[in-house]
Formats: sequence, C-alpha cells, structure tokens
Amino acid sequence: MTSVIDAPDIASKVGHYYRLDDVYEVGREKVREYARAVQDFHPAHWEDDAAAALGYRGLVAPLTFTSIPAMAANRPLFESVVTGYNMFVQTEQVFEQHKPIVAGDRLVVDVELSSVRRIAGKDLITVTNTFADESGETVHVMHTTVVGITGDEVDPEISRAVENVMVHGVKVFGNGDGAPAEPVETPLRPEGELRYSAEGAARVPATTLSFEELTVGAELPLRAARLSRGDLVNYAGVSGDGNPIHWDATIAALAGLPDVIAHGMLTMGLGAGFVSAWSGDPGAVTRYGVRLSNTVVVDTEAGGEIEYTGRVKSIDPETRTAVIAIVAKSGGRKIFGLATTTLRFR
Repeated sequence: MTSVIDAPDIASKVGHYYRLDDVYEVGREKVREYARAVQDFHPAHWEDDAAAALGYRGLVAPLTFTSIPAMAANRPLFESVVTGYNMFVQTEQVFEQHKPIVAGDRLVVDVELSSVRRIAGKDLITVTNTFADESGETVHVMHTTVVGITGDEVDPEISRAVENVMVHGVKVFGNGDGAPAEPVETPLRPEGELRYSAEGAARVPATTLSFEELTVGAELPLRAARLSRGDLVNYAGVSGDGNPIHWDATIAALAGLPDVIAHGMLTMGLGAGFVSAWSGDPGAVTRYGVRLSNTVVVDTEAGGEIEYTGRVKSIDPETRTAVIAIVAKSGGRKIFGLATTTLRFR
C-alpha cells in the first residue's frame, strides 16, 4: 500500500503562502483562445469595439480565465507541500470578481493553502489564489477545493501509464509516486488588509436588463452545449490542464472512470458564458460558485452534451444585485450539485 501523509500533517500546513516572482500578462489572443475553448462567443471577448462599447479598455477575459495562471502558480504547492496523494479530484470552485480582467492587464498571483477538512475519511483541500494588479489592488480571488486520492483507491499502474502519455517534465498526480516529500517551512501571508479595486466597485455594469426588470423566479433561456474529444484536447492545451483522464480512455479507466470526462473547469466556463449571454455584460458577475456532483462523459463518437438552465433566485434592491441559481445536466444527471452566481445590474 502506498505511504500516505497523515491528515494532521497536511492540516499543519494550512496557511502556507507564496507569491510568484513574475507577473502574468493577459494576452489579447490568449483571451480569444480561452473564450473559444469554453465556447463563449460574447463579442466583448472577441472584438475590441464591442468591449469598448461596454466601457472596457481591452478584450474582456471570461470569468474562469484566471484558472490559467492559477494552474501554473499552484503547481509548486502540489509538488512540495500538499503531498502524499496519487491524484486529486476537483469538487468545488468559487470565483470572486472585484474588477473584470482585460487584455493587457499584468497580474500578481498569490497562492495560499487556506483549508484542509477531513470528511468521511477524505481530505478536502482548498487553495486560494489572489490576483492583484501592479498597484496592489485585488481584482480577483479564486478558491479551488479538491479531494486527495490515496494509493489504495486507484490502480497502481496509473502512475506508470501517465508517464508514457504526458508531456515531458509535467506532473499531474501529486508528487508523482504518492510518497511524502521532504518537510518544508510554512511561510504565512504577510499581515495587512487586502485592497480591493476601487475602479471595479465604482463601475456601473452595462447589462442588457436593468435591475427594475428583474423578478424572482424568472427563468434564463436554456443553453445546450456539445463537447467532442477535440474540445477536451483543445481545452487541455489552452488551460494547461493536461490531466490525461480528460483525453486518454486507458488512463480514465485506470482512474476508475467509465470513459474520458470533461474538465470540471470547462463545464464551469460553459456555465459562466451561459449567464453572461443572458446578462449582456461578462463583468457584471461578482461571485460564481459551483459544487461538482457528477462528471460529463465524452464518448469518442457521440461526444457529450450539457444543458444549462437558470432562474433568478433572489434580488437585493440595496446593492442592485441578483443571485442566479444554475442547473447543469448531462445524460439526465445533475453535474452541478449547487451552483449560483451573483450579478450587479445597471
């Protein structure tokens, strides 16, 4: 049986923090690539004039775009701190948007191991990424929760099989063998309040609907999205998430899956585009939270399909915001256990 670091040892690392030395520059074409990968065709992601008409100085990055710099930023954490697991399964994601990110932005990325919870014998590990502009104002915060899977829960052949199909030098399952890494220090976040973007708070959303037009219970138009194996490969390349369970049926089977499955972040990106197409302004979202409950199987011939529906769950006249409940289904099963997004309206 694989040696696994005890939960209390992982819990002792809560608060582990670092900031990347380099900045992440948001590229104009990268915004378009990502929008294509999540099938989000809102004009503000594609056309400079359309973005300018909504008050943006560049193409607007889709809400889940921050998963790209986060993927690279979090890799050292999972290679040297959160160790002792053979693989990780994403279970929950929360995006907090304080100011829409646009092409040309230069982002400073922080990483913090913010929580470890043990539920039903499983370790739920939450990592928080804070994205600030070069002035130090926080523009976006992202919380990612994964379940750590140990060696006795996966086929022992999976590590060897993954090595044969992955890009050279890239690891996707823990520190490669499920064994604990050498002890590391736990630096903590420097003391001080986070400064949130004043520009983002002052901006009036350019939503298609005004707040006065909203009613509790109003339904959003259904969106049916289709995914092919090619879509999964494309998303893997654009996002940097090369986990082969999303494109190699043999690896998926070794991981105990029925077939290749769609990236959880891809399904969330499709959901975010579903909401922004209705609201008219991708930058109107202040919070988007999704708890994943089922996977989306993508067959080699039939592909996979997801249906998104939503309704206005509540409205707040004081803040001119509304909470939208989102339902996503594939193959008759709900893939989002709980999903809501909060939007500000004009």
